[in-house]
Amino acid sequence: MNKYTLSNGLRVVVEYLPTFRSVSFGIWVKTGSRNETPENNGISHFVEHMLFKGTNGRSAKDIADLFDGIGGNVNAFTSKEYTCYFAKVLDEHLPLAVDALSDMFFESKLDAEELAKEKNVILEEISMYEDTPDDKVHDESSKAAYGDHPLAYSILGLEERLTAMNSDSLRGYMNDTYTIENTVISVAGNVEEGKLLALLEKYFGRFQNKGNSSIVTAPTFHGEYIFYKKKTEQNHLCLSFPGCSNSDPQLYAMILLNNALGGGMSSRLFQEIREKRGLAYSVYSYHTSYADSGLFTVYAGTAPKQTKEVLDLTLEQMEELAVKGLCDEELHRGKEQLKGSLILSLESTSSRMNRLGKNELMIGRHYTLDEMLQRIDNVTMKDVREVTERMLSVPFAVAMVGTNDKAAAQIGRDRFVSNRI
Repeated sequence: MNKYTLSNGLRVVVEYLPTFRSVSFGIWVKTGSRNETPENNGISHFVEHMLFKGTNGRSAKDIADLFDGIGGNVNAFTSKEYTCYFAKVLDEHLPLAVDALSDMFFESKLDAEELAKEKNVILEEISMYEDTPDDKVHDESSKAAYGDHPLAYSILGLEERLTAMNSDSLRGYMNDTYTIENTVISVAGNVEEGKLLALLEKYFGRFQNKGNSSIVTAPTFHGEYIFYKKKTEQNHLCLSFPGCSNSDPQLYAMILLNNALGGGMSSRLFQEIREKRGLAYSVYSYHTSYADSGLFTVYAGTAPKQTKEVLDLTLEQMEELAVKGLCDEELHRGKEQLKGSLILSLESTSSRMNRLGKNELMIGRHYTLDEMLQRIDNVTMKDVREVTERMLSVPFAVAMVGTNDKAAAQIGRDRFVSNRI
């Protein structure tokens, strides 16, 4: 991996992969829903959509035709902390991809007529999300964990806020957040770095919007209870606990803990709740890292009459984890699983580009493969016990989407705090 800086200060990270025939190219901007306010919630995602709706020189169809015509992919996504515009093409077509994406980045018209149509598209996306309770519950879980902090904001936004947005709103937000300091270009694949830098100077050297890097406040973990009543066939539940930030030295210990508890088919929750008892089709845990915090979340979807049993079994597994910790076999298996998934991900230029862009944008440093493997191998049982204690040191958060919350409302969210050994 090599890091460069263009003449205007724009950061570029490149991984040269001569045995590949593809190139993945991404523009990463350090702005997402946590950079919004209650008044403009959803604007980061709205901007992302609008950059595909036509520029001063290309229509939306022209953009689609260009990438379809070269067999490439172009897309974007918005997260809580960043937005990424990316393309994956054959190495010979990289100049076309850079030309098109830079055109979208700098010259999007944000036309009022297109904006009105795309606003309706996003409102339909919100409606679709509302009709998917196993997705909805994760947003409610963020609110239960973080209260009114921006990390709890929906990425899609709220209908009443989106309705009020116009072209000037989007331009103003881009002017404030789409700055050189907040932007990174990430490239992975078969590229000649000298030619690539000349290409990027040609198309991105004109970027002159300077400003301050995004400054955000760290959230406080609240551990609240939220019930979202909705007519569903299942109750959807999330239990959330404090986790690790992107730069936390114990991040890998937390990931290994997650693997053992609910991160795969061999995990405790999957085996106990689905395989042994058949109480849920979907039960799992996951860990989410942010710049200054993290969340460890357990999810289960089950019939209302089985909700109490699923909750009891989940909390029993957490209790056993708190008292006994992991066994040697679980820690070893988790390490091999994590190392395997890490190495397999390196076979894709897209995943390499994503890793480069996110690391540069969010933590400002890059670990080699050997360094990452060593960090995984270095995790000890003591590390896992320490992150477990951190998780269980405060009342946990509970969110539920369903018809009746009788079982969930009775959970003692401080049970691990009061029973700590």
